[in-house]
Amino acid sequence: MNRILTLEEKAHVGISNNADVITRPVISYWRGAWIRFKENKIAIFALYSLILLIFFIIFGPVISNTNYTEIDAANRNISPNSVNWFGSDQLGRDLFSRIWIGARLSLIIALVCSMIQLLVGCAYGGIMAYFGGKVDSVMMRIIEIVTSFPSLLVTLLIMMVVGKNVAGLLVAMCITSWVGTARIVRGQIMQLRESEYVQASQMLGSSPFRIILKHLLPNTISLLILDLCSSIPDYIFTEASLSFLGMGLGGDIISLGVLISDGKTKMQFYPWQMFFPAVILVIAVLAFNLIGDGLRDALDPRNIR
Repeated sequence: MNRILTLEEKAHVGISNNADVITRPVISYWRGAWIRFKENKIAIFALYSLILLIFFIIFGPVISNTNYTEIDAANRNISPNSVNWFGSDQLGRDLFSRIWIGARLSLIIALVCSMIQLLVGCAYGGIMAYFGGKVDSVMMRIIEIVTSFPSLLVTLLIMMVVGKNVAGLLVAMCITSWVGTARIVRGQIMQLRESEYVQASQMLGSSPFRIILKHLLPNTISLLILDLCSSIPDYIFTEASLSFLGMGLGGDIISLGVLISDGKTKMQFYPWQMFFPAVILVIAVLAFNLIGDGLRDALDPRNIR
């Protein structure tokens, strides 16, 4: 027997009193961004590729069950086989485990540099935009001075002074990279500082630090995510380029750039020593760039349907 539904029951099942009105669930900005990101097949493929790459970076040396520092003079420069999946180098060391150890260091360096860039850039740009006036003018002049020096020249000079080690490389790559993030944050916060919720917080006596940290910076998260996704592959490629040219890491430190640099001298006779680390580098950089492109489209408010 049919019965008439009450208003509460209609609301529960999503039926409107007006048959012409189509109701749909309310979707948050971040959930909508995730839905739009999933529709980008290339970005999803890049995300799965990156997850697989990170899996091998973490567990690759364990899977191969070989010591990446162990010298085996009887198996020098051997081609890929069932034991050494990527072959061995000039000292008989297993390339499979060495490549994943090197990729691990390259990724860690890129992540640390990106975090430093975001922290310094957010703090600097937030202070510039919030206080404005003379503070903004002076701090902007400092940015212009920093950007007037060629970043590659500054990096090389710092590496010469500090040395070819991880700490020196971190300082060299981060010394000028934060200015781009600072400009992004400054531009966004200058648009938001006149908002009503910011003025209300000022009327309630909130400190500038609290307003910047609680009200302004959270509204720049989407821009910072995009900046992070573009910075990580840049750092990976910069580290590899410096090491390839012999100006990056040195000694017994292993990175993708160091392995590629070692392999280039033997590429004519043992091409796999350069081929495999170069392929891993390309996959990592390409995956981050494709994910960044997908996030840019997904986080764009103009794409909201």
